[in-house]
Amino acid sequence: MKRILPLVLLLISGWVFCQSGFKLKVSGEVSNPLELNLADLSKMTRKEALLKDKDGSIHKYSGVPVSDILARAGVPAGKELHGDNISKYLLVKCADGYQVLFSLAELDASIADKNVIVADTVDGKPLPESKGPLRLIAEGEKKPARSSYQLEALVVGQIKK
Repeated sequence: MKRILPLVLLLISGWVFCQSGFKLKVSGEVSNPLELNLADLSKMTRKEALLKDKDGSIHKYSGVPVSDILARAGVPAGKELHGDNISKYLLVKCADGYQVLFSLAELDASIADKNVIVADTVDGKPLPESKGPLRLIAEGEKKPARSSYQLEALVVGQIKK
C-alpha cells in the first residue's frame, strides 16, 4: 500500500497540472480575443442546464452561459445583431476534432430562449476526464449532438457574400 500511494498522488497531481494549464480560446471575428482558464470561468456568472443522455438519464450541468463569454469577447448582441452581424456564427471546436455550429441569433436572449452553457460540473461533480474539463451543453435539443465534449475553442465567423 505504501508503494501505491505515491503513484496515485503523482497521477492526481499530473491530472491537476494538465487541467490547470487548460485555456478555452475565443477567437475569430471578436473585438477582444480571449484565453480563459478554469479559474477565470469559475469567477463568471453560473447557470444550470439539464441534458438527457443516450440512455435516457437526465443530468444537471453547471457552467457559464456562452452568451456571457461572447459578450466578454466583444461579440455583437441585442440591438447590434442586425444587418451583416445577423449572418455571424459560432463554431465550437473540441479536442477530438468534433465541431458544431450555432448562429449568433439563436444564442442571443433578445431573439431566442436557448440555454447554452460551457459546463465544468455535472450533478455537482467535476466532469470526468474523458468528457472535460469543459463541455458545451445545449439544453432542450431533441438530440444531444451539439452538446460537445472536451471543448477547446469558440470561433466566431461570418458568412461571406
